[in-house]
Parts: sequence; C-alpha cells; structure tokens
Amino acid sequence: MTASMRCCNIVLDSCCDLPRAIIDPLDIELLQFPFIMDDGEHFDDLEKSMDAHSFYERLRKGEQAHTAQVPYGQIVDVFERMALSGRPTVFLCFSSGLSGTFETIKQVWGETMAKYPESEIYVVDTGLASIAEGLLVYEAVHQADRGLTAAELAAWAEEAKFFVNAYFTLPDLETLRRGGRVPEVAAFAGAKLDIKPILCFELSGQLSFHSASRGRKKAIKQIIQLYFERRRDDSRTLFFGSGDAPKELAAMEEQVMRLETGAAPIPFSMNVGPVIGTHTGPDLLALAFWGRDRRLDVSLTDRIANLISARSDPDKAARRAREKKDRVGHLEGTGGHLEGSTGHTEATVGHRPVSDADENKMTQEERW
Repeated sequence: MTASMRCCNIVLDSCCDLPRAIIDPLDIELLQFPFIMDDGEHFDDLEKSMDAHSFYERLRKGEQAHTAQVPYGQIVDVFERMALSGRPTVFLCFSSGLSGTFETIKQVWGETMAKYPESEIYVVDTGLASIAEGLLVYEAVHQADRGLTAAELAAWAEEAKFFVNAYFTLPDLETLRRGGRVPEVAAFAGAKLDIKPILCFELSGQLSFHSASRGRKKAIKQIIQLYFERRRDDSRTLFFGSGDAPKELAAMEEQVMRLETGAAPIPFSMNVGPVIGTHTGPDLLALAFWGRDRRLDVSLTDRIANLISARSDPDKAARRAREKKDRVGHLEGTGGHLEGSTGHTEATVGHRPVSDADENKMTQEERW
C-alpha cells in the first residue's frame, strides 16, 4: 500500500536495518543516521552508498568508525514536511537507551506542535535497534495497511515492542571492552577461554549482557534454544541479521527452519547496519522474533528489590504479584500477527522459565 492510501504518514530511521528490497515498497519517510570514518562523514542510507561488506572490511583492516546523532536540521525538515502534509504522522524511533537522538526528536516535536497546533503527530521510542527495531516497524507498517489510525498505530507500537525478542552474539568481547561494557581483564580472559557473549535488550532500550557460551557454535545453539523457548506459536515472521557473516547466518537460519514443526515462519535475512556495527564490530549474528512479553522477565536486581519489599511491606509485595498477573499481555483489536493472549503467566529465574505455581514453592534464597 502506498503512503497516500494509508490513514497516516510513517517515519522510520535507518537503524531499523531493513534491506532496500523490503523498505522501498513500504513507501515511508526515512531518517538517516550519520557515521564517521577516515574519509569523513557518511549517512546510513541502507547500503545505497556503502554496502555492508565494504563497511565491515574496513573495520577488519583496522579502521575506526564513530557514530553521531541525526542532525537537528534533518529532523526539523522531516517534522515540518509531515506537519504541512495535513495528514497524521507516526514516528517510530531508534532506542533512546542507545542514542540521544530521541531526545532531540521530542524537542523538535514540541516545537512543531507549538507552531502547528492542529497537527497530529505521535512519537514512539521503540526501545529497540537493528533487526529488532526492523521487526517491529515492519509489522507496524502492516498494521497501518490494515487500517489502524495514527493514534491506534502509536498505541499498538508502544505495547507491541515488549513482545519483540532479540538475541545477538559477537565473536569476542573486544568490541564490548572498547565500548566500556566489560573490563579489560574480562575481555582478555574471555579471549583465552573462547567466551562468546550473548546480548539482548533491556526494557530501558539498552543492550544487556544476557549470557555467554564457550565457542561460537554453542552461542548460536543457545540463541536457537532461546528462540524455541520464547517464541509465540502464532509468530510468522523471523528476522536474521549479521555483521557481514553470510555463511554463518545461512547456517543458523537453516538450523532454525529444520527444527521447526508445523507451519514454518517466513524468514528474512539482512545485514546489521553501520550504526550498530560500529559498536559491535564484524561477524555479529542476531535473531529477532515475536515472543514472550519481556516485561515478565524479572532481572536479578528486580528480584532483590522485590525481596526487600516483601520483607518490609508484605501488602505491597502482594499488590505487585497481582499487578504482574494482570500484565499478562494481549494486544486487543489490532489484528495481525500479535492477536490474542500469551495464555499463561511466566516468571524468570536466571534464564529458566518457571510457572507461577512453581514460583510459589520457591524459598527466598532461590528467588535470588
């Protein structure tokens, strides 16, 4: 469906990493993130001016890349045109946990609404990046084509983003060390022990260290296992991504599809773009899919906080337990791939899902 046939304009950014073959027919507006290399500033135009292999080869040869926020002027220009179009607009933005661009977008949104108070413009922080963001916005466009209004689409995206599950593995800890995410001694020890990190997204939108495996094959196997543990049975779309590792990506996709039973989902393979690639380096592998509500994944720090609350205020702990049950997600009335309910409530201890009945039997020490 073309943009003129939809109820609203849709604006995405280049960190969604959707390939041109997918994004061009969608007829949407695209904000381009800049990245800087030895020959100056480039804009992430989804491989029009620099393909993924060329970018990652330069990194492999030792060149350093840097990223920056989307220029203020580019954001103003897009908002101005959307306001003057006379049609409602939804911005689906790269995670505020990874870039300050979202704060600038909110600032420009406020300025635009003051200048054009009759405009209907919604801004959504997806809390995601790369193929995870891509999966959300791909389905969001599908929902818009089904007839959702701008307000409904923004509300849909605000809820649906918590059902996007994504896992990434890197060839080593070096890029995380350079980014300050792991200590130098940990990166050194990880290299000696062939430790491969697995990352995921926190609810804050930041990348989080999920776990680690000894060796690349075990890391890939763990990601596949996470997919089969956490996927929704009605999920029909899978996004695979890599930092210029096409053979490994194809092998991972083949393993997943071979293990599928019943109606097989539709897989899409794509490159992780230069903005995320700058911070993860070459040879990243990733898988994104519709899965469990991530709000039900309780972190270690949250479990500690809950335990302290239970000791100091038993009534408050009981209220939290009821609220958790009430949160068991369903996306009502929007149609598409996320209709219905998860059908059960889950908590997480470590990375092993347990039922509420099992959780009630656990001691305080086990909940830690």
